[in-house]
Amino acid sequence: MSRKVILDVDTGTDDAVAIMFAALHPELDLIGVTTVNGNVPLENTTDNTLRVLDWIGRSRIPVFAGLSRPIARRGFPSTKHFERDSDVDPHGSALPIPPPRSTRQNTGAVEFLVETLRATTEQITLVPVGPLSNIATVLAIDPSLTEAVDELVVMGGGHAVTNVTASAEFNIWADPEAASMVLSAGFTRTTLVPLDATYQALVTRDTCLQLEKSGTPAGIAASRFISRRISAYQGVVSAEDAAPVHDVVCTAYLVQPQVITTRSLHVAVETTDSLTVGRTVMDTRLGAAQQPNADVAFGADAKLLAELLLDVFTRHDGGAPA
Repeated sequence: MSRKVILDVDTGTDDAVAIMFAALHPELDLIGVTTVNGNVPLENTTDNTLRVLDWIGRSRIPVFAGLSRPIARRGFPSTKHFERDSDVDPHGSALPIPPPRSTRQNTGAVEFLVETLRATTEQITLVPVGPLSNIATVLAIDPSLTEAVDELVVMGGGHAVTNVTASAEFNIWADPEAASMVLSAGFTRTTLVPLDATYQALVTRDTCLQLEKSGTPAGIAASRFISRRISAYQGVVSAEDAAPVHDVVCTAYLVQPQVITTRSLHVAVETTDSLTVGRTVMDTRLGAAQQPNADVAFGADAKLLAELLLDVFTRHDGGAPA
């Protein structure tokens, strides 16, 4: 039986790769994709999500637009560290594939999530790989909906590795109040995939070439998206001819848990101090007083991730490049 999955995204190049993986893998049943403000504004995250699903021939998967701002703030805690569409922006406003033919659903993301989780007779895996604004709003409406989720898999946070500030990773920093609420909500199982893990699973230019040569829509698109990331990260973050593709580590984990290695820890989110707002405070002490609330990934297998990407993206030729 396939695993029922809902992705919550701020698409984004790495989100796009994660969407394609979840939509094409035979062991996953992607029943919906919800969008949120994050890497780019909500209008762009939604448009990009529709582009990706159309491109790979999966336009039947419904897309629901969610929150356009954090749950408690008017905007991000401060200005992002790069300008959109600059050479060091790994995303760009619009993904380099044709505009969508399909349209988003009239139902909003939060309404869809609440209705789906209330009605389901099977537990659903919830995979938010952007700011946690939509998920926190769902929990504010009905905290008991955690019971309908067999596992929450979050891309976000960092212990020894951060990006948007010296203390914080972008997804958590973008809506720290939402992240704090979600991580303390009491899901049956929470797996947190921070930068500490994703930076150990860099995808190389050679893998991009293999994806491009496959000629499949997913292979072509993944090569374009990851190549942009490699160019943006080159000499800025990574000295290698490679880059992290953070969000796809989460969807790869759904089918191959050994792609990451985890530790059970208590994780809290800093929401007040200006220097550390959005920091994921991971209690790694022996004999820590608070009980673990997440399995936190500190390691990742780059070779296995590349094998999974090549396996899924080069053997599916659904869709029609334009």
